[in-house]
Amino acid sequence: MIALFGPAGSGKTLQGNILAEKYGWKWLSVGQLLRDQNNPAMNELMKKGDLVDDNFVVNMMHDAIKAAEYAELEAIIDGYPRDEFQARWMVEHGDTESLDGAIILNVPREELWKRLEERGRADDKIGAIEKRWQIFEDMIKMIREVFGKAGIKLVEVDGVGSVEEITERIETVLKDWGKI
Repeated sequence: MIALFGPAGSGKTLQGNILAEKYGWKWLSVGQLLRDQNNPAMNELMKKGDLVDDNFVVNMMHDAIKAAEYAELEAIIDGYPRDEFQARWMVEHGDTESLDGAIILNVPREELWKRLEERGRADDKIGAIEKRWQIFEDMIKMIREVFGKAGIKLVEVDGVGSVEEITERIETVLKDWGKI
């Protein structure tokens, strides 16, 4: 199991889907699982760029991770954990036991804005984008610390280039980890 990180617009969902389909892995996207809840209040929170309650998210993701482990499926975790609480909870509750490592997609801010403008999703308004960017920048430092102390490998990958080039960079890391 691997975790894929990056700010909104970094391509983590696209890459997660590509890898899941190519290798027959389960795609566990916190954003998609939240959208699938079909909860109007939760959807409104996300449109504003606010994060959904941590306790709800950790329990939802715990169930998804354990279901994948129980089914003996390889999985790509997309966008989780999102903060220090979630990272610590994940470690303390055994959700990192089958985690081989985490990959962070690095994309310059200007490139992210361009991509998000082109994407045009309802929760991609400028205020929400700015808020999510700042949250990501603040939290990835804490997640690195928590995962590092837990012995979880973290590798940064350049997220600029063609979709294929970025996929190849991620696959190089996965080969080094013996995943593919």
